[in-house]
Formats: sequence, structure tokens, C-alpha cells
Amino acid sequence: MINKGFTLVELLIAIAVGSLIMAAVYGAVNMSQRTSSSIEKRVIAQQDVRGALDLMALEIRMASYNQSLNNTIWRDPICPCINASANPTYKGIQAATANSITIEMDINDTGVINTDNNANPNEIITYTYVAGENDLRITRETNCGGASSFIGDTKARADSGHPRVVRVINDLNGNNVYDTGDVPLFRYFRYDNIEIFPGTDPTQIPNIKTIEISIAVETENLDPTTNARKRLVYSTRVIPRNHGVSAHY
Repeated sequence: MINKGFTLVELLIAIAVGSLIMAAVYGAVNMSQRTSSSIEKRVIAQQDVRGALDLMALEIRMASYNQSLNNTIWRDPICPCINASANPTYKGIQAATANSITIEMDINDTGVINTDNNANPNEIITYTYVAGENDLRITRETNCGGASSFIGDTKARADSGHPRVVRVINDLNGNNVYDTGDVPLFRYFRYDNIEIFPGTDPTQIPNIKTIEISIAVETENLDPTTNARKRLVYSTRVIPRNHGVSAHY
């Protein structure tokens, strides 16, 4: 009787082939998991940016809403906003730069701009992009009551257990100032679509007809497939229709 079996060489070959198959399966599963994680992080970042952009557009669109058409209601945007504006013709866009805007609106139709956060916290709103490696965020301030993170956050909070989903990187070169090559958070245009620069010439504020909002972000965590952060840029244009309405004194 002849006993048939595997030789040592055959066993070694089988083990080697099996190992190669298992390595290939592991690699495919691992790649699938990394890709899934990358997509999930990007989707979350997209949702955060889109939500922030939609809210900014909604509020900025209401700038200068003033049913009474009385230009004396506008407030000086310098905290605590208790003084009447020195520039009533600026109406509900009292400050407008590449990285910050202060808008005002009489949303409860009382004929006054409310500066009390407890009564109505949304009649004076300031959005500001805060640059710097330790402070990659956009803040939102209401009624001169102190700014809070709107999208992105400080590095200190991220390190203390409040992880950021995205880092706002409109300051692409990271030098803490807006200059050539950066993405301005706000751009301003006249009725004929010519860009104006009220940040350097505030007298242009009454000429604002369209505002372009752009948010550039990157994911806080590195993409596991590329070992780099995913970058996203979202933009929208807003027409603050009330800003062009004629007012009386």
C-alpha cells in the first residue's frame, strides 16, 4: 500500500501562496477602510462648510433691512454699539473688508437696532476670519457681545479635547495678513459687477450691490490615503437687496 501525502516543498509553496493571498486580501480591506474614512471626513467637512456658508449668506442678504426707512437707526459697530453711526449712509453694512463684515438689520421692525443680546441677539452681526496657525477659524459676533467660533476653532481648544473638523485657511500663505494669493472671505461688487474695495475706501460701502463669500478649509486630520489634508473651497454670491433701497432722514 502506497501512502500519498504532501512533501515539505509542496507545503512550503502552499504556505507561501496562502500568505500572498492573505496579504492581498488584507491590503484590499485596509485600503477600503482608509478610503471610507477619507470620504467620511470629507463629507463631514463639506457639510460644515456648506452649512456655515448658507447661514452667512442668509444673514448678509438681510443687511440694511429697515422697514421704517429711517437712516438714523444705524449704530456705530465699535463695541458696545451704543452710539449712533457716524456714517448713516453706510446703512446696514457698517464695515466691510476682505476678512470681516459688520451688518445691521431691524429684523423685528421696531424702528431701532437692538443692541441687547437678551432681547434680540441678531440685529448686529460681525463675521471675521481669524488667521494664524493657532487660530484658523471664522468668528461670529452678535450685538457687540463678544465673538465666538463659527467654523473652525482655536488650536488651544482643539488640544484640550474639542477637536476641529476643519481649519479655515483663506490665508493660504499663513502670514496672518490678507495679501496676493490668499482667498478673501468677502469680495464686493458694484451694480455693473466691477469689484470695489471698501476695506481701503469705506466710502464705497453705499455702492455695494453684490457680496461674494468664499470659505477655504482643510480637514484637521490627515487623509490616510495621501497623508495630507483635504482642501475645499466653497463660494456663493449674495445680493443684499435692502442695501440699495433709498432711505429718508
